[in-house]
Amino acid sequence: MKAAIFHSFGGPEVVAIEEVARPEPAAGEVRLGVLAAALNHLDLWVRRGLPITTTMPHIGGSDVAGVVDVAGPGVDVTAAVGVAKGAGAGIATAAEVSGDRLAPRTLPGHVVVVNPSLWCGECEWCRRGEQPLCVRYRILGEHTQGGLAEYVTVPAANLLPVPDGYPLERAAAAPLAFLSAWRGLVGRAELQPGESILVTGASGGVATAAVQIARYIGARVYAVTTSDHVASVRALGADVVYDRTRVDFAQKLASDTGGRGVDVVLDSVGSATWAGVLGSVARLGRLVVYGATTGPKAQLDLRALYWKQVAIMGTTMATQAEFAAVMRLVFEGVLTPVVDVVWPLSEARAAHQRLEAGEQFGKIVLRP
Repeated sequence: MKAAIFHSFGGPEVVAIEEVARPEPAAGEVRLGVLAAALNHLDLWVRRGLPITTTMPHIGGSDVAGVVDVAGPGVDVTAAVGVAKGAGAGIATAAEVSGDRLAPRTLPGHVVVVNPSLWCGECEWCRRGEQPLCVRYRILGEHTQGGLAEYVTVPAANLLPVPDGYPLERAAAAPLAFLSAWRGLVGRAELQPGESILVTGASGGVATAAVQIARYIGARVYAVTTSDHVASVRALGADVVYDRTRVDFAQKLASDTGGRGVDVVLDSVGSATWAGVLGSVARLGRLVVYGATTGPKAQLDLRALYWKQVAIMGTTMATQAEFAAVMRLVFEGVLTPVVDVVWPLSEARAAHQRLEAGEQFGKIVLRP
């Protein structure tokens, strides 16, 4: 099969299209014929040599939509695979998820989308339903071979059927971004109707999902992006959009809120915006961090933290129940994954270059 692969860490130039062996599913897995796969900033970190243990040579890609090709040992292809309790043949809701099973009736030939989280199912956190806190937690395409290829193997329990007619590019663009945004805003920050939120880095996949989710909840949304994307972020539902190349967003937000600030800040930028986001949080506000694209180390003025009694919390990925809940809203059209471009797999290096340069708005999707 063809795959976008790299043999050493480095810039986009290390990515090449090569012929590699088609993977065989292990026990509890299925092999998918990839129909669409989306890139994330995670792919850049892995390619650069993020200090993790990963497979080499490496195939990236955490977000995958595909068709079930072959089932591995222990996967019953004659009956429902990972049937969610009471779900029948429809899409599982959070209330219908039982244990770590999610996907109803995932049979060969069915089109599915993948939850990219990988967990042990045995540790304390898995037993509590907190899969992203698993002591052996991994992510498809980061710690394992991913979906930027013609075929990929994934756990059968991680599959969710894609409704007939739903665009495959959007299905592939949804999982990592929407599950991360949903957990950050709903599971961690517990954002409420009538509250206010600031979303930084608003041209990225998670941020574009977060703007939509915040509007769905009924919050007032402030966002920070660059001039090229101001109109697009506003079109997603942001009430106020700041062009970080022209204004100091923290000063402008303080002015716009009468010095109050916002109830929640969702930040992935890290070091470069840390002072501004901390200053933008209201008293008893919540600062939720899900990334650090400009660097993982930031200075913190503890006086601002305790005087305003701010809660700082981290978040990453989501539980199975959260994944099912947000994907239902995606498939119903309540939330819409933003697709920047759709290119053939052969353009994987160019896709890395576009993402590296920050030229995209939303997700870059590749199709084999």
